[in-house]
Amino acid sequence: MKRSTDRILTTHAGSLPRPEGLREIVGAKSAGQPYDEVDLARRLQSGVADIVKQQVDSGIDIVNDGELSKTGFSDYVQERMGGLETRPSRAYASRIAGRDVSEFPGYFDETTGFPGGRQRPTGLARMLVSCISPLSYTGQASVQSDIGNFKPALQGVAVEESFLPAIAPGTIEHWLQNEHYPDDESFLFAIADVMHEEYKAIVDSGFLLQIDDPDLGDGWQIHNNLNVAEYRKYAELRVDALNHALRGLPAGRMRLHVCWGSYHGPHLYDIPLRDIVDLILKVQVGGYSIEASNPRHEHEWRVFEDVKLPEGTVLIPGVVGHATDFIEHPELVAERIVKYAGLVGRENVIAGTDCGLGTRVGHPKICWAKFHALAEGAQIATKQLWG
Repeated sequence: MKRSTDRILTTHAGSLPRPEGLREIVGAKSAGQPYDEVDLARRLQSGVADIVKQQVDSGIDIVNDGELSKTGFSDYVQERMGGLETRPSRAYASRIAGRDVSEFPGYFDETTGFPGGRQRPTGLARMLVSCISPLSYTGQASVQSDIGNFKPALQGVAVEESFLPAIAPGTIEHWLQNEHYPDDESFLFAIADVMHEEYKAIVDSGFLLQIDDPDLGDGWQIHNNLNVAEYRKYAELRVDALNHALRGLPAGRMRLHVCWGSYHGPHLYDIPLRDIVDLILKVQVGGYSIEASNPRHEHEWRVFEDVKLPEGTVLIPGVVGHATDFIEHPELVAERIVKYAGLVGRENVIAGTDCGLGTRVGHPKICWAKFHALAEGAQIATKQLWG
């Protein structure tokens, strides 16, 4: 994993704007509806090539495929696992805002658990996915397709590095019900064994692997009956399962992304970073991407006054975010970067985003404008840090 040796590098958390028509055909495939395989392949190939170019044009140094082949950053994996059964279900509430829902019931839609019903989890309100037999990985062709679309898109463009995201075992639990394994631990480690195959395929392809694990933050909202000590025990088991899934893979070719759930809402009851940062840093990767720029978490840069990064790792703080459609001023972006550089060392900071912006801001042009602000802010910070 490259470091900011002579300038601040830039990257982002994953999901990017979908080309017109692609989301619909990907959704049809996921739902088991008829779709044109040739058309989907063509759209993905051209879409990934375009999305890579847009990232480069926006000043992003470490790019990805925009997750264009996926219905969502997490539930995409149900298409890549055996041992599951999908059943029609009545709409049920998202749980990632559980503690906030109790405090602000009039703000959240009673059916979906999202603000005013505006945000609905992809697929989850309509179907219930359950594990009913031993889990297996069936996504070999899908992950190789992602790799195969991404590699040619990088030809002829100048990037520092490239990455592909994959979801963590603990976050898969958000939507996958266990009806087969005897307890949470055996279920988690079975998921970890399955996901190991996807993680290894990405690393073996030469790309960086990004593990998406909002569960470490938003699990606190989901399990609203736990105190901090009990929650840390819950989270530590999920970290152990993730490390099991990463076994044998080079830490320097992997990074972890952690957030507190991407929903727009109060976030009053988000667990403080200080209460879980040691567990985050226990994940055996080379970089840590942590939500850091929204009003609930921006102050937490001070955590790193006392907490040291593991030797040889980098920090990727979110210095632009999805929580607002305001475009961050580059001077503010630079200020955020410099704060972290002063604590962990300039070479150990890569400027990132809070979450995937493409599907969470009000319009695709806002995503790209935020990336431009990110890149310009990194340039300003570079001048301040290197002179």
